[in-house]
Amino acid sequence: MELANVARIHEPARRPDEAVRRVLTIDIGGSNVKVLVNGESEPRKRASGKTLTPPRLIELVRELSADWEYDAIALGYPGLVGKAGPSSEPWNLGPGWVGFDFIAAFERPVRIMNDAAMQALGSYEGGRMLYLGLGTGLGSALIVNGSIVDLELGRLLHGSGERLGDVVGRRGLERLGKPAWREVVIETVEAMMKAFLAESVVIGGGNAKRLKRELPPGVRLGHNLTAFRGGFRLWNVEPASSAPG
Repeated sequence: MELANVARIHEPARRPDEAVRRVLTIDIGGSNVKVLVNGESEPRKRASGKTLTPPRLIELVRELSADWEYDAIALGYPGLVGKAGPSSEPWNLGPGWVGFDFIAAFERPVRIMNDAAMQALGSYEGGRMLYLGLGTGLGSALIVNGSIVDLELGRLLHGSGERLGDVVGRRGLERLGKPAWREVVIETVEAMMKAFLAESVVIGGGNAKRLKRELPPGVRLGHNLTAFRGGFRLWNVEPASSAPG
């Protein structure tokens, strides 16, 4: 699978007998940081938010994974990712992400991917798939025959004049109430499915569970835990069948 916009920062050359076997996947969200290593079944988490900076992330990850062994890291980042790592600062976290030396801090090979793209990778089953993540805002990614493209659909303007991410994200849910918010989300999903000629749409994120109604054909609910499967796949490691996702 071709992985677009994945930062392989400071990744050392490895001999064939040094293949990565255990990957610690870190999913950074606006509310929580979640971690899981392949071979384990239950992720661990801590609160994130405006006080979460890269040094604080390192501390939390070390605390959460103290009794786990792993030889590489996959990091799902809530922002734009370039060849050298994060290329934009997230609005819902603390500062200092762009230019931070993750490999030196973790003392492990690190691969970084946009968090929505990582969830999309974990949800992918083939063909042309659009991923929409309903959380603090709107995460999005498109996978076409195995090639991943990061999207920023939350920046588009909704008919109301607001940004789409503010309408279908947490603010829109709180302002509109669940019934009206669900209708807007379904309308958005159907429009995006047609616009991107998607064969399937996966809806993930923390608020996906609030869509308690029949979904349009070709649309299915994902699960936040698929981010971990995406992180393992980022290192070409497939989780055991009992793993989440």
